[in-house]
Amino acid sequence: MQRDDFYYLGKILKTVGNKGQLMVHLDVDEPGNYQKLESVYLDVYGERIPFFITNIELKSRNLAIVSFADVHSPAEAEDYTGREMYLPLSDLPILSGKQFYFHEVEGFTVIDTHYGKIGTLESILDLNHQALFQIRFGEKEILIPVADQVIKEIDRGKKILSIEAPEGLIDIYL
Repeated sequence: MQRDDFYYLGKILKTVGNKGQLMVHLDVDEPGNYQKLESVYLDVYGERIPFFITNIELKSRNLAIVSFADVHSPAEAEDYTGREMYLPLSDLPILSGKQFYFHEVEGFTVIDTHYGKIGTLESILDLNHQALFQIRFGEKEILIPVADQVIKEIDRGKKILSIEAPEGLIDIYL
């Protein structure tokens, strides 16, 4: 698998207890969907290596305690703190309608109800309080909030994202 074949799941924060458990932050909308994971991939020496999980215990909204099969002491666990966790893109369920994964719509043509084609979606900036579509329009950048009321339609076949930007917002950038 290539690096682009994975999505970011979260990060290992610190060791917990005396059996090699690790506190992890799950950067997902529904942490409960990940309680039965069998493995995750960690970057080790520049390679994504699978680590098998023996237990996941959710502690709060996005925090969990994870036990890896081959990690049995705090000293062993310490080697993995700060590492990011990944899962294969092929594990993601297919979404339809106006639901989408951020990586899925990158490169789509963005068409606004009032302005027509406004550019290509370069990426989605996932900020603390609001995600933003980062759209390239020639030499300019347009930032539009990712919100249900803004997104009108997603045509995955034609790679088109239809939006209705808040009134006056696009004018600021043009």
